[in-house]
Amino acid sequence: MKALLLSGGSGTRLRPITHTSAKQLVPVANKPVLFYGLEAIAEAGITEVGIIVGDTAEEIREAVGDGGAFGLDVTYIPQEAPLGLAHAVLIAREFLGDDDFVMYLGDNFVVGGITDLVTAFRAERPEAQILLTKVPNPTAFGVAELNAAGRVVGLEEKPRHPKSELALVGVYLFTPAVHEAVRAIEPSWRGELEITHAIQWLIDTGRDVRSTTISGYWKDTGNVTDMLEVNRSVLETVERRIDGTIDDDSEIIGRVVVERGAKVTGSRIVGPVVIGANTVIVDSYVGPFTSIAADCRIEDSEIEYSIVLRDSSVSGVRRVEASLIGRNVEVTPAPRKPAAHRLVLGDHSKVQISS
Repeated sequence: MKALLLSGGSGTRLRPITHTSAKQLVPVANKPVLFYGLEAIAEAGITEVGIIVGDTAEEIREAVGDGGAFGLDVTYIPQEAPLGLAHAVLIAREFLGDDDFVMYLGDNFVVGGITDLVTAFRAERPEAQILLTKVPNPTAFGVAELNAAGRVVGLEEKPRHPKSELALVGVYLFTPAVHEAVRAIEPSWRGELEITHAIQWLIDTGRDVRSTTISGYWKDTGNVTDMLEVNRSVLETVERRIDGTIDDDSEIIGRVVVERGAKVTGSRIVGPVVIGANTVIVDSYVGPFTSIAADCRIEDSEIEYSIVLRDSSVSGVRRVEASLIGRNVEVTPAPRKPAAHRLVLGDHSKVQISS
């Protein structure tokens, strides 16, 4: 069995972060989201992985390499444009051959991994197995309709009037039968080859399509709110580890990770928190569900429920919360006089100002 990991797409909902970084490499608890997917694939006993890459191909290649760090053998498959999930299957035909495979969206996060799902699929081998979960906003997802017996009878991609609350999680398992399906369908109104249309083709032609509804944790990390929520979920599982330096005037409470080379001086850290290597925390408060990457500086500030990427600093700021701060960012107080806000913002930025 092989894996097809989708790591293209522009990440428009995470701009401006994704103007300069692949959305799949934005870190959760100081580890890129993509790495959690690679680890889940490896834990399921799969070793051959094809990664679909787009405009951020070089960054993905640099981060993942040949896959050896994960116990995987990685093949990169370029996609000239994000033309749909079924198109990804189409262009991966040579890599996939006649093997069964799991398709995993690289910006999705499934707590507990996919091992049980893969094991069940290997034993029973339906033509397709989809993962479902109830969501409050099904119009934003592919949606499945089940009959009274719980069988999949219909799928719709981002419907205006959903027939259920069951959204497709970004994990799919297929036999080679799907290759016939992706060749048989036409592009949707969005100009994409939709995987929901391919699975519907399998249903309409009498193939065995099954579903599993998960009650555990799943998130599409496509926007800042969901990134922070996933970060919170992962941090809840960390174990206390202090490899850096904590001075006597500092207080460390709860599950806190301080990586090697990090220094905490005159500060209060309330976990769960992860502080990256060589980061310096001075005269500050770092509150629960905060990840601070390597080589950062937090000084005379308060920060909570936030993600700070590497090489950034927050200095002299009274309070930062529910924030995603990119790489090489400086956050400082505005001058008191005149009482005005001075902004330098890129395209698609969002700013909230307390007057």
